[in-house]
Amino acid sequence: APDFDNTVVALERSGRLLERVCNVFQNLAQSDGDAAMLELEAQMAPRLAAHRDAIYLDEALFARIEQLHRQRDQLGLDEESRRLLERYYTTFVRAGVTLPAQQRSRLRVINQQLSVLRTQFRQNVLQATRAAALHVQRLELLDGLSAGQLGAAAEAARARGLPGGWLLGLHNTTAQPLLAHLHDRSLRQQLYRASVGRARGGACDNRLVIAQLVQLRAERAQLLGFASHAAYILADENAGSPGAVQQMLQQVAGAARARAARAAAQLQQLIDAEA
Repeated sequence: APDFDNTVVALERSGRLLERVCNVFQNLAQSDGDAAMLELEAQMAPRLAAHRDAIYLDEALFARIEQLHRQRDQLGLDEESRRLLERYYTTFVRAGVTLPAQQRSRLRVINQQLSVLRTQFRQNVLQATRAAALHVQRLELLDGLSAGQLGAAAEAARARGLPGGWLLGLHNTTAQPLLAHLHDRSLRQQLYRASVGRARGGACDNRLVIAQLVQLRAERAQLLGFASHAAYILADENAGSPGAVQQMLQQVAGAARARAARAAAQLQQLIDAEA
């Protein structure tokens, strides 16, 4: 018979080695993965998604969780244990375990496709980020950088096997930190455009990937009884619904726009003065 220890605690303790390996591997692959690691990541993504579905779409396992969830007031659980039981119950339901068999089968397919697309998206961004690094060969263009920044850029060029010069690598943000230091306007423009243009064309184009992700997420949300992917995600967050998020954004939008307008005016004054 199911009890808290032989069901919830046992489930909580399962898969620890897999989780540790996956965390280390995924961090390496997503930050500095070589070709072999990226290929392995792509192979493993749908298998790991299927493994997760094999757990959270298992009717027999959910029946044990559900029975304990119904009895949670009589189990004498402390607050942490009760919360853990409730989270497992919610996770199973949100995974779709209560749906008819045909819809669960479709969910399995969608989840594997989503895992492949998410992996492809991340790998495209990683490769596009590497490819978009700027190789600068004239020191005067780097005016404004510190000795440490110049040394790091020179070492980055050597590590990439480039013939001399300095390599300005991109960070995983839109605004690159070096933009605040470089004096050369043309180089700042190149660096900014390289940053915002990543994965928007060429071999690493993510636009079709994004379109497919959006379509599959919308289908999954509808299968699970939600109007949209946003509604599905927010139902398990503090906001609760897209409407609540929109209301919060509307409360700050006016002040944010006014602040941006003041900043734009100050920048224009600086531009006019320097021009």
